Amino acid sequence: MSLATMTRRDWLLSERPQSRMQARLGRTYVTWRRFSANRLALAGLAIIVALLIVAALADVISPHSPVIGDLRGSRLLPPGPEHWLGTDGQGRDILSRLIHGSRLTLFVVVLVAIIAAPVGLLVGTVAGYAGGWTDAILMRITDIFLAFPKLILALAFVAALGPGIENAVLAIAITSWPPYARIARAETMTVRNSDYIAAVRLMGASPLRIVILHIMPLCISSLIVRVTLDMAGIILTAAGLGFLGLGAQPPLPEWGAMIADGRRFILDQWWVAAAPGAAILIVSLGFNLLGDGLRDALDPRGGGQ
Repeated sequence: MSLATMTRRDWLLSERPQSRMQARLGRTYVTWRRFSANRLALAGLAIIVALLIVAALADVISPHSPVIGDLRGSRLLPPGPEHWLGTDGQGRDILSRLIHGSRLTLFVVVLVAIIAAPVGLLVGTVAGYAGGWTDAILMRITDIFLAFPKLILALAFVAALGPGIENAVLAIAITSWPPYARIARAETMTVRNSDYIAAVRLMGASPLRIVILHIMPLCISSLIVRVTLDMAGIILTAAGLGFLGLGAQPPLPEWGAMIADGRRFILDQWWVAAAPGAAILIVSLGFNLLGDGLRDALDPRGGGQ
C-alpha cells in the first residue's frame, strides 16, 4: 500500500513501522482502542477529568466562600436554591467546600504517587536485579511495612510528625511504597535473565545503567496500573486521617474532616456528612474504574478475565 492511499489508521496499525515514532504512536493507538472499548473505564476517566476541571476552576465555579459562613442566618440550612447541598454547623456552603476540597484530594494523591511510586520502583528493581543479600535485606524491610495495616502505620507516623496535610501526605507515602516494590521486583526477576538484558550486559553497561535505563521502563506499565488502583485507598486513608483530626486542619475543606464535623448532626442534618461522603465514594469509584480499564488495556493477557 502506498503512502498516498494509506489512511491514518492503517499507518498507525502498520505491522512494519518505518520509524520509532510510528511504532510508539501505533502502540499508543492500540492501547487507547482497548481502553475505549471498556465503557466503565471511560466513565472512570470522565469522573477523574471532571475532578481535575473542578479543582482547576474552583475559584470560578464556587458559589460561596469555602471558609467563611453566616452563623446567624445560614447555619445548618437544608439543600435549596441558595445552597444546593445545604450548609454546615458554621453556616458555610457545603458545595463550595466540596469544590475547594477537590484540590486537597488531588494534592494528596499526586504527591503520594510522586513520592511512593519512584521509591517502590527503585527498591524493587534493585532487589530483583541484584539478588542475594541485597534482595533479602530490601524485601525484609518491605515485609515489615506490609505487616502493619496502612492506616494504623500512617497514624503512627502522623502522631510522630504532628498533624497537618503535609505530614499526612508524607505518612501515607511512607506506607504506600511496599506494594510497588513487590511488583517491580517480580517484573525484574522475569526479565533479568532475558536475552535482551544479556545483550545489554555484554555491551558493557553497568548494573546501575541496566536497572535505570532498561529494566525500570519495563515495569512502568504495571506500576501505573497499581498506582491508579491505589488512589482510592490513598483517598480513604487521607480522609481517615482528616476524620481523626490528624490530616488537614480547620478551616481547610478536607472531605474527611467535613465528615467528622457533620457526625454531630447525622440524625437531623444528614446532608452535612452525606455530601462529602458521596464525594469520596464517587472519586474513589472513578479511580477504581480507571485502574481496571488501564489494567485491561496495558496487559491484555491478564485483562478481561
